[in-house]
Parts: sequence; C-alpha cells; structure tokens
Amino acid sequence: MKSVESLKVILIKRFSLLVILFSLVACKEKNPQVETTDLNEVSTKELLIEQPTDFETPEGMVWVSGKTFVQGAKDADGMAMPREKPGHQVSVDGFFIDETEVTNAEFRDFVEATNYITIAERPIDWEEMKKDLPEGTPKPADSILQPGSLVFNKDVDAVVNMQNYGQWWKWQTGADWKHPYGPNSNIEEKDNFPVVHVAYEDALAYCKWANRRLPTEAEWERAAQGNNNNAIYTWGNDAGELSSNANTWNGTFPTSNTGEDGFKYIAPVKSFPANSIGIYDMSGNVWEWTSDTYNDNYYKTLNTSAPVFNPQGATEYYNPQNPYQVEMIMKGGSYLCHASYCSSYRISARMSTSRDSGSDHLGFRTVVGEKELKTYNK
Repeated sequence: MKSVESLKVILIKRFSLLVILFSLVACKEKNPQVETTDLNEVSTKELLIEQPTDFETPEGMVWVSGKTFVQGAKDADGMAMPREKPGHQVSVDGFFIDETEVTNAEFRDFVEATNYITIAERPIDWEEMKKDLPEGTPKPADSILQPGSLVFNKDVDAVVNMQNYGQWWKWQTGADWKHPYGPNSNIEEKDNFPVVHVAYEDALAYCKWANRRLPTEAEWERAAQGNNNNAIYTWGNDAGELSSNANTWNGTFPTSNTGEDGFKYIAPVKSFPANSIGIYDMSGNVWEWTSDTYNDNYYKTLNTSAPVFNPQGATEYYNPQNPYQVEMIMKGGSYLCHASYCSSYRISARMSTSRDSGSDHLGFRTVVGEKELKTYNK
C-alpha cells in the first residue's frame, strides 16, 4: 500500500523540495502498537517551591516556583485537541527559565566560543537521511541535496487544501540562523530577535555550553501559567486579549496578515507584555523546543489518581501521521498561528517536529533546575 501521506509529512518537515518523490515511493503502512511505560510516578519527595537562598537568579532568567497545577486541556477550552486530553494534575519542582527565547546575540556568543556549525549549515548526508525514509526511496540529484531550511512562503495568494501545509512552506537553500530567509538575507540589527533555524541537536549543543537544558513540557506549561493554575492562555482565559499579548497571525491564514498586533512576521523579544511572573513570548512569535518525546496517546497512559511528579514525557515515540522519524514536542505557537488553523498559542497546545527540522518560526529557551544548580557557573 502506498504511504504517500506518511512520506509527505516527513519530507515537508525536513526537505519540502523532495515532493517529487511522492509518487515514486511504495511501502507497507506502519501501524505500531505503542505501549508507553509510565515512569512518571507519584513521588513523596518534598516539592521545591522557593528559590534556594544561596543561589542568585542567573542573568536573564526568572525563578518559577514549584507548584501543582493542571497540565493539558482545560475544561473551558473548546479548542483543545485529543492529544491534549485528559487534563491532569502535575507537581513540578521550582526552576529558573529564560525570560525570553534565546536571541541571535546569545546564540552568536555560543557559536563564536565553540565554532559550532548548525544542522542547516552542514552538507546533507544522504546515507543518514534515507534511514528516516521508507525503504526504496530514490536518491535525489546532488543539486537538490544542498544545506538549507524551511521558510514560510510569503507569496501564497490562495490555498486548495488547508491540510496540505506544503502550500505555504518552501525549502530554501542557504537558509540558516545567520541567513533566515536565504543567502541574501542576514540578521544585522536583529540581535534581540529569537534565533531560528535551530534543530533539536543545535539547541542541545547550546544548552551543554551554557550548562543548562531544555524544559520538559510540564515545566514549560508551569512557567506559562505564571500565577495561574488552570488558565487557557498565558494572560488568563480571555481570547479577546490575544492581539495585545502575543504575536500571531491576524487576518486570513496563510494569504493575508493585517499585522493588527504590530507585526506581520517574527518580532523582537519582549515586544509583548510578560506573563504574571515576568516571562515573555510564551505565546506566539516562535515555537519552542522541549525535551519531551512526542506520543499522541501519552496523557491517556498516565496514572492520574494523584498529581504526577516532575513528568519527563513519553518513553516511546508515536505519531501515526509520521511513523518514520522521532519527533519532539514544541510549545507556544508562533507568528503563523491563527484560530482558523492551529490556535496553538494556548498553553496546552502540543505539536511535534522531527529532531533534525529547523524553520524560521522555531526557537528555544533554556532552564536551570535543581540538578543544574549544583554545578552551574554564573
């Protein structure tokens, strides 16, 4: 049976230029039986709530106190997707988190200190790439397999099917963190914009250099909730306040953005108000990597008889729409989110992308938790 749709998901996320392969690939459809072992058991360990008295807040970070709250879908949220359900109580230890996404300036410091080269800048290794594709996928011409990344196609004037996101994404050779729209673009005078075109491996490399880590999905939601326990959005429950609190798509997606919120595309960090504990841009602007492996059914496997303590996410990957590549959870939505399409500026929204994927609307922020505090070098 031809798995054209499965392959389409893979290629548009990593290499939309390979659409030419769709009609060439035939393979058996995968229907994995996924069993998620729940390692997120209830603990009797005392919750770390207050900031340790012997440790000052690292520059550019905010202390998020330990708390028990509702992770996942909220009862009043009519936009919640099945993958966000059921909402469940979790208890999360306190931690520090970046008040903004990692910026171009901060990422440049890392690159200059380490000579790091991001995935989007590296030559493409077909032998590695084909491991994530259906058996028998033919190798494209070398002229096609060139370094680059995905960028939003600003010239879309009409769409046929809103399920075919290949209509508003394009593979741009030469796009990377220093050249967000291709080789003729740059990030001059954009030091305070969130860094983009950063794959999961790139984010981990930055974290290792900074002696930090990516937040878990539960930590991310805890930080986004701020002083709330059960809010739909980072500012509360009023959807009417979206334009004044987040950089999202205004108008008709993906053909017309009015820029009602002040920006048509990516915005500098801190362009919108912080949430109740001083954290910026956890809704909209750019998606953010987390450390959790994606599993469509993960929440349904949890023992919710008591709050889950410091959940670390699923131990097995499962996404029936893309069975070939392991994907990680990203949170927060981006400047492309609109109520008619994804509404992923909600706290509980959880989307996934493959670990080697970067784009011009995906970034990250870091955390320092109890483990990192022991070795953190200010």
